[in-house]
Amino acid sequence: MNSSKNTFKIAFGGICLAFTIFAVFLASIVPGLELTFYAVSSLFTAAVIIESGIKAGFMLYGASCILCFILIPDKAALIPFVFFFGIYGVIKFIAEKSKNPLGQIIIKTLFFMAIFGTGFFFFKSLFFGNISLPDYSLWVLIPGSLLIFILYDYIYTLMIKLYRQRIKRDQKGIKLS
Repeated sequence: MNSSKNTFKIAFGGICLAFTIFAVFLASIVPGLELTFYAVSSLFTAAVIIESGIKAGFMLYGASCILCFILIPDKAALIPFVFFFGIYGVIKFIAEKSKNPLGQIIIKTLFFMAIFGTGFFFFKSLFFGNISLPDYSLWVLIPGSLLIFILYDYIYTLMIKLYRQRIKRDQKGIKLS
């Protein structure tokens, strides 16, 4: 690999890291738009995976968690990012390596339900301290959250396709749909 590609990957990773931290920071200070900014923060991991591979995606996740912990004053606001949004690009990549669409959905849904269930049943005030959940019955909240997750995953996929079609220069990158 030539040095200009390495330079590009390092610079791109740094830019994505900065945008990730900025999005998480906005999630911690802008009331009512927390989920939107967390969702935006997760997209940069996918871009890094497309450009540089899964290892770079893990590195972006780790670096963003560390720097967010250092730079963002509201530590409780980091919990949704650290446990779900920050790592979701990596989980999506791993799940979509499977050629079976049903298997992909099952892996992503199990991940979501494990994180949501753990956060809701055991650490509600800690996990969702920065996100206001309505006071509905679990019979409404769980299917509703699952529908929102499916919508999030669909929009995430559309954003990846948009990135690949409009932004990425070399279409021979890693497949992450």
